Amino acid sequence: MFLKLRNIVRDASDNTLFSRDSWSPSSLQARADCEPADPSNTLTDRLNTLLNSSGPGYTLSLCPSTQYLIQAPILFAAPNQEISTVGYPNGDERATLVVNGPVMNGLGHTTAVDGTCPNCSGVKLRNVQINGTRLGASPTNGGANIEMGGGNAGQLVEYVHSFDPRSWSCLHIAEGPFSCLNVTVQHNDIGPCGSDTFQEWADGISMSCQDSYIYNNTIKDATDGGIVLFGAPGTLVEHNTIYVENSTLLGGINMVDYDPWRGNYTNTIVRNNVILGGFASDPAEGTETKGENDDFAIIKIGIAIGPRTWFGPRYLNNVSDSGTVLNNSLSGAFGYAIALSSARNFTVESNTLFGNYTFIGSRGPNCSTEDTTPSPAAFVVDWGNTAMSTTQFDFVNITDGDGLTCILPPEGGDYWPFGGNPSTTSPSASPSASPSDGSSSGGGGLSGGAKSGIAVAVIVGVVGVAVGAWFVRKWALKRQGMKEDKGGWSRDGYVRNGGPQMGETR
Repeated sequence: MFLKLRNIVRDASDNTLFSRDSWSPSSLQARADCEPADPSNTLTDRLNTLLNSSGPGYTLSLCPSTQYLIQAPILFAAPNQEISTVGYPNGDERATLVVNGPVMNGLGHTTAVDGTCPNCSGVKLRNVQINGTRLGASPTNGGANIEMGGGNAGQLVEYVHSFDPRSWSCLHIAEGPFSCLNVTVQHNDIGPCGSDTFQEWADGISMSCQDSYIYNNTIKDATDGGIVLFGAPGTLVEHNTIYVENSTLLGGINMVDYDPWRGNYTNTIVRNNVILGGFASDPAEGTETKGENDDFAIIKIGIAIGPRTWFGPRYLNNVSDSGTVLNNSLSGAFGYAIALSSARNFTVESNTLFGNYTFIGSRGPNCSTEDTTPSPAAFVVDWGNTAMSTTQFDFVNITDGDGLTCILPPEGGDYWPFGGNPSTTSPSASPSASPSDGSSSGGGGLSGGAKSGIAVAVIVGVVGVAVGAWFVRKWALKRQGMKEDKGGWSRDGYVRNGGPQMGETR
């Protein structure tokens, strides 16, 4: 038997498991107001037993600045339950649930928290961190870091940092038997998610629940879709910030999936979001307007509408239907700012470019030889398969809008605009439109981004190494085989279904 186990212990320079603060004697002492992480060999069972036996309204309180290495998902079990950190901190003091179960033959532990039980309406996940511990490995088939929704209503996910999922998404809100309703996802800092290596991508937020609300989240370095709307009719997506620093993102906000809602985007509204493509890695010198990006990072499509933009002809004449995209702002390096292909009854108005921006990229090896990939541009629409839709005046017609994510960014060169991500000084809240030919002058990104990673730890010398070795030994002794696969409908093109193959337009 060949067991592929993932070691959660990173290099001591970037893992809080070896930090002085994380392993001080006081941090190892039990607190009366929260469930301790020790003894570690009973942790997963203890947390699940508390949720399963405590009934509706129970709050599972986790200890601040504490790592919980779990071997299986933590399962909500009754209405209105909550998992949160004591005191509701917003930063690195949030408790961290670490996905630490085994993996075998591409299957295994991928989900930290699951709120999809048949009786999980009103459950809340608040003020915690979720570390999926992919650690550069290939994807594992299974659920997202966080699985919510199902046949439930009124759930809440807020002030959560979810990152590095082993599988396909940092946060998935499932439709269940098409009865999921009114899930709120707000104030979260999401990412990094996945790798931009071919077929190793992952989403930031994957929403398939109707009449839901996605508000004021920051998504950094997702690699598949920043926010993916699987129909999710009636959902409002507003005031989110999506940006890349070290990875290429296929789509900032995606309205491309025909399944599971059969293309139904009725009353799904995407408005007032900020999407930031890649910027030059170094500051400008003199009169420079563009520079290099160390990771060749771009967003291929800022907002993608219609299955053909993504999947080419896979869904034949099926379309994305009746969505609305208004007043979104884009800056940085893209292939296309907004692309429509195979859409019907969409409204796309008053979306603007601001600051410095460029449109770059060229045909990649996975572009179909039968398609003519259009040159990168700001706002493009294929009117040959888009009907009954209203677009702003600056859209240009393209004759082939199939599989636009197959383009690749240039490998080096002064092509990236100077600007910034959410940590830099920002322009006004309502940036004005800029010429669509490329590089205007102006400010960088938007302020107010959430912290995107765990703080760099301090090496504690021999004591830290000894504690780490003890911890690994405890983990190895309690490992157990498991197989986790949510089953049911899953998005075409993701790794659990094999992903797109060479030659497909992804």
